[in-house]
Amino acid sequence: MPGLPAAWAMAAGAFAGFSLLLPVVPRAVADAGGSGTLAGAVTAVFMGATVLTQPAVPRLVRARGYRPVLAAGCLLLGLPSLLLLLSLHPAVVLPTSVVRGIGFGMITVASAALVAELAPARLLGRATGAQGIAIAAAQMVGLPLGLAVAERASTAPVFVLGAAVPTLALVAIARLPQVVTRQTGAAGSRTPLRALALPAVAIAAGAVAYGGLTSLLSIAVPAASGQVALALALISASTLVGRYGAGAVADRIGAGRLLPAGLGLAAVAMVPFALAADNRGGAAVLLGAAVAFGLGFGVVQNDALMLAFRRAGPAHVGAASAAWNIGFDAGTGAGSLLLGGIATVAGYPAAFATAALLVPILPLLARIAGPSERPAAAP
Repeated sequence: MPGLPAAWAMAAGAFAGFSLLLPVVPRAVADAGGSGTLAGAVTAVFMGATVLTQPAVPRLVRARGYRPVLAAGCLLLGLPSLLLLLSLHPAVVLPTSVVRGIGFGMITVASAALVAELAPARLLGRATGAQGIAIAAAQMVGLPLGLAVAERASTAPVFVLGAAVPTLALVAIARLPQVVTRQTGAAGSRTPLRALALPAVAIAAGAVAYGGLTSLLSIAVPAASGQVALALALISASTLVGRYGAGAVADRIGAGRLLPAGLGLAAVAMVPFALAADNRGGAAVLLGAAVAFGLGFGVVQNDALMLAFRRAGPAHVGAASAAWNIGFDAGTGAGSLLLGGIATVAGYPAAFATAALLVPILPLLARIAGPSERPAAAP
């Protein structure tokens, strides 16, 4: 599969740079005297810029090509991090987050669509699964490394790394083959937005639960901080297994077949988290729930992306990638806000129980309201 290793390496470098700064910038802002609202706004502004950028990326790729768009995205994500060495004032931090979010939006959509362009149809599930592994592995390294460097040295080296690592991804981009994006004629030029509703809502529903867990679990179970850290690590690790396994199975039986099972497993796994937040159940319950949720969410990630590619057809892989990424990023942010609000009013067990209901119900509503299955040639 020529070009795919370079695509995976590029994605790993970009997401490593993103992960290095993700927990460090809000903490640096807070340590510099910024309010909790400002610290939270850093991530909110970043993700907002990401989601607003993503719908425009397919058109940009058609006009400029994958390599220029990915290169620009890496530079916009990385280089502005150096401005944080100068000041952590809101007038510097927030615009920097906007520019970096634009770059991240370009990378997320273009990198997923590129895999669909490069991979043979019979291996697309495994190719997208391998991309997921590269990204998740980079995040598993970047998240703790950024915090460790900030704690043992200072935030300055993290800001430098946050600029350097995505910039180094340009080496991988230079090794990508020239890809001619597939165009459609006038009759088929309109993006099939309704056909993409189900996969977008499915990944968003899983991401709502994921966003709530990553943001709230350490607060909901404060007496077991070591177990919570291990649980979050297990979620990431088991997501890798679920995502690649689902891709391998989808190559044999078709996209979307495992989506109900993945959603069901992720939903059921939220119940033990609710019990743990209510001080019921021990470490085995918490860690078992983490493994189950990660497996289910990994299946949802890959099968929803494969279903989006199938429904969109080969001429709209960029639109499929944009819909999936918007669902993931918007769902993660909405989950943090929604479940956090429910926790404030009704407690953390109620918040996690609500997620257990939303994970299967939202895709079911999208399935009922959406169009019938649209056959399309695999990209």
